[in-house]
Amino acid sequence: MSELPLEQVRTLLAVVDEGTFDAAAAALHVTPSAVSQRVKTLEQRTGRVLLQRTKPVRPTESGAVLVRFARQLARLERDAWGELGLSGTGEPTRVSVAVNADSLATWFLPALTRVPGLCFELHREDEDHTAALLREGLVMAAVTSSPDPVPGCTVRPLGRMRYLPVAAPEFAAAHLDGRPLPEALSRAPVVAFDRKDDFQDGFARRLGRGSAGPFRHHVPTSEGFLDAVAAGLGWGMVPEVQAGPLLERGRLVVLAPGEWMDVTLHWQQWRLDSPALAALAEAVAETAAEALRG
Repeated sequence: MSELPLEQVRTLLAVVDEGTFDAAAAALHVTPSAVSQRVKTLEQRTGRVLLQRTKPVRPTESGAVLVRFARQLARLERDAWGELGLSGTGEPTRVSVAVNADSLATWFLPALTRVPGLCFELHREDEDHTAALLREGLVMAAVTSSPDPVPGCTVRPLGRMRYLPVAAPEFAAAHLDGRPLPEALSRAPVVAFDRKDDFQDGFARRLGRGSAGPFRHHVPTSEGFLDAVAAGLGWGMVPEVQAGPLLERGRLVVLAPGEWMDVTLHWQQWRLDSPALAALAEAVAETAAEALRG
């Protein structure tokens, strides 16, 4: 196989983005049978199944490679038209980024203000899982905890986000006083972001216990997580920059002075000569250097 038929590749991307063959056909102004035939021909040409025929459809591992290629191709095409001054569509340059909730709630948004003229589509995901969105071709760049570059991507370190074990003073007095902290944390109510969040368990293990307690509140927003801890629902690991003002006002206390957990964040992006991506990468790196620990 000497080349990938671009019409078929773009059709595959449309099916993934629109979720169904019929919706892709409407977006491309062709018949559903034409969309089905293009995808089938591409699968025959590559010798691989490219789509899971679910609702919505999802790319297979092989399909994700071609979806990523299609998005990169579209990005380069838009950049080329822009440099020629022939964009003509009136549409802003759009960049899709995966970012974890704590970065989004603290330091990441100011980075976007440094690159006016771009339109952003943000996907919120845990920092341990944002790289998967890059791998699937759903985003062009990601804030991730992984230092290992996704194929076709570059990676650069951003800095360390520090988390402190904190609780409301009343909660600490009721649940944690009078017994060793590791034992107390294994029984006390705890706040977790969602069912994938094992950060509090990691801190408990660090103190010598197997995990945090089984009584758990799941609060899937960074701001809501902080509010839940400050309200006394449970203890939790809160970013230092978020906890600071409440610690100063006495609304939170540190449960283990001198103990914390750091998460090293990285920036991964497509390996493309794209002015939009390059400008965003520099803005993110500059803002991270000001907000995160080196």
